[in-house]
Amino acid sequence: MTERTGTSAPPANPFDQGYFDSDELRRFGFKRVGANVRIARNATIIGLRNIALGENIRIDDHVVIAAQAGSLELGNHIHIAGGCYLGCAGGITLADFTGLSQGVRVYSGTDDYSGKSLTNPTVPHQYLKLKIAPVTLEKHVIIGSGSVILPGVTIGEGSCVGALSLVSKSLDGWGVYFGSPVKWLRSRSKHLLELEKMLVEAETPRP
Repeated sequence: MTERTGTSAPPANPFDQGYFDSDELRRFGFKRVGANVRIARNATIIGLRNIALGENIRIDDHVVIAAQAGSLELGNHIHIAGGCYLGCAGGITLADFTGLSQGVRVYSGTDDYSGKSLTNPTVPHQYLKLKIAPVTLEKHVIIGSGSVILPGVTIGEGSCVGALSLVSKSLDGWGVYFGSPVKWLRSRSKHLLELEKMLVEAETPRP
């Protein structure tokens, strides 16, 4: 992934729209915006008042966040890569040091596919049977490209999910998972906790 430089200055390259920075974002009506937050100018975000952003966050190009109902809570040191979709009707929480690779879909609300109800948002609510349930990614969870997470899922601390996986049930912590439906492959190293400690110490202001 190519790292962008600069945030609020108008782009010299018309194909690189750049990012809004924290100061700009605080004027738009988000519930909360921490320090060092960057959101791509061509992201689509609905329901700003329901979105709380921690610190050190980057949200890349063509991300869609639909939070006109429900909520989105982002912790610190979070990356949401290009082309992701977050449907926040039931509430989505991403804890510190979590990441979504390109094209991940996270749904906290979905239609009933059984055929016992109508579907899609153009239909009056009384004809629908929606599943609305929160989705939580605990600390140090990373989700591979193209994966789909369905309502009611909690992914435990330190786990990772490989690309193109379908996650329809909650996952225990510190595992490596992959597949459709997702399956446990092996344990994941906890060495990153030592690196987290070093980073937090480096970021803590000294007296």
